[in-house]
Amino acid sequence: MFRSQNRGNSQPRWLFSFVVVVIFFLSVLPLGRLAMTGISSAFQGGARELLSDPAVWQAVYDTLTTSLLGMVAAVILGGGFALLLTLFDVRGKTALGFLFMLPTMIPPQVTALAWIGMTGPSSALLKAIGMAPPLGSPQPLYSIGGIALLYGVQNAPLVFLSLRAGLLALPRDGVEAARLSGASSWQVLKDIILPLSLPGFVAGAAIAFVSCVGNFGIPAILGIPASIYTLPTLIYTKFAAFGPGTFADVSLLSGLIAILSVIGLTVEERVLRGRDYRVIGLSGQVAMFRLGNWRLVGELILWLAIVITLVMPLTALIASSLAPAYGVPLTSATVTLDAYREVLFKQAITRTAFFNSVTLSLATAIGLLVVTVLTGYYLVRSKSRLAPVLSALAEIPYALPGIVLAVALILVFAAPIPIIGVSIYGTIWIILIAYFSSFFAVSLKPVVSAFRQLDPSLEEAARLSGAGFGRRLIDIVVPLVAPAAGASVILVFLIACNELTVSAILWSAGTQTLGVAIYNLDDSGSFNLAAALSVLVVIMVIAMMLVLELMAKRLPKGVVPWRS
Repeated sequence: MFRSQNRGNSQPRWLFSFVVVVIFFLSVLPLGRLAMTGISSAFQGGARELLSDPAVWQAVYDTLTTSLLGMVAAVILGGGFALLLTLFDVRGKTALGFLFMLPTMIPPQVTALAWIGMTGPSSALLKAIGMAPPLGSPQPLYSIGGIALLYGVQNAPLVFLSLRAGLLALPRDGVEAARLSGASSWQVLKDIILPLSLPGFVAGAAIAFVSCVGNFGIPAILGIPASIYTLPTLIYTKFAAFGPGTFADVSLLSGLIAILSVIGLTVEERVLRGRDYRVIGLSGQVAMFRLGNWRLVGELILWLAIVITLVMPLTALIASSLAPAYGVPLTSATVTLDAYREVLFKQAITRTAFFNSVTLSLATAIGLLVVTVLTGYYLVRSKSRLAPVLSALAEIPYALPGIVLAVALILVFAAPIPIIGVSIYGTIWIILIAYFSSFFAVSLKPVVSAFRQLDPSLEEAARLSGAGFGRRLIDIVVPLVAPAAGASVILVFLIACNELTVSAILWSAGTQTLGVAIYNLDDSGSFNLAAALSVLVVIMVIAMMLVLELMAKRLPKGVVPWRS
């Protein structure tokens, strides 16, 4: 079984076939089925009917408007943090970086609920301190601007990571040469560092835009009550009002989302085309500017941003969970833990959602680990020209909005599976397959990073000593990549446990996840219960991130997102 393909190749014959089959079923098949359905519907006139609907174009306009404004907010906030934390001598960089990354790890629907609890006339926190607007005042977040603002907060860490990676690769000698020539710190920043950082800015902006386009949690919480529909929430409402033409319509709408995402990435490529950003010098030695008397001001600005975007919303969320009902002022007489008792011990739906999310996340994280260790080994060790193609295909499902993948899997599994005649549509198994497809790239990246740092001579020596592939895998490869594999499991579990976009389309009675439970509680008017469940989710997120932080020193660079 583990016999090599030939005497000069350390890979077994079956490994290439295994990788191809995995990527075909997790990426090529569902996305190909979606494309076929959309094209078929277009040829049958479905596209003309759908595109003549004013609601569709309004959704496209709202999607573009909120995504572009959210991208700008993310670039300003994330770019500012990246520049200050990377280039200047501020204190507490690790803590600031860790806290700044929290919003992107927290589910978007939880972020929306936290900000709702912080603003508006019904805010328990504002009422407790006597700063709540008069009753009857509008909730400012139920608007295009409110959605865009939270997009910016949610995706600013993505810009931060993209720009920080570029800044850390800048050479010190170019900066020192400019300084020796008499250039001031401002001139060095303006004329050397910022131009060389343009790829990081543009890449971060493109990633933020694509993430905004596919976001479901924030526009669902903030947009639907105000009749503001983006393309993901429009797809959700069409599924809720299921009809004979639903599959065709959602296929075309998913195609529109995919097109907008591709346009965003294409604009990034066009902006950077023809520009040469190569630098000469020792990379990884970032220039450090001293703020001098302005250092305290810079640190206060950074911590104030953390307080406004993270601490205050989470405090408001906790206050809302301790109030007996939405809109009731939080005082020593009204504070209660009833909401936590309700979601933990009395609500069968929330217990089911917690069990489903934990089970699905563990199964996804552990199952993908087995698959990605073999896939990562092939992609790194293989000299085949197909390896880069397979690597790109593996990343496509994660790059596309989750709602597009959910629709694709519904199209694949709506009918019973051929030969065995079993249907998994409406069961928890289709959510598990969706998680496998969506988070395959998340699991693969840390493992690939670890494989690239391994010296192949150890394995080659074992092979020449007669050890087969299985023995080499167990005794050499797996122990050496174990830290990265552990980080992979935690990252996938963390992201999958808080997922909403995929499961919002695929769930049915008995298969609710935590994300769906939080959304449904808020949608039914039980804001305090949704807030209590959200607080528990945030605690779980922070705990998992702290575990990753403790593992950081043993992991390859880039595995822990907020680390350099």
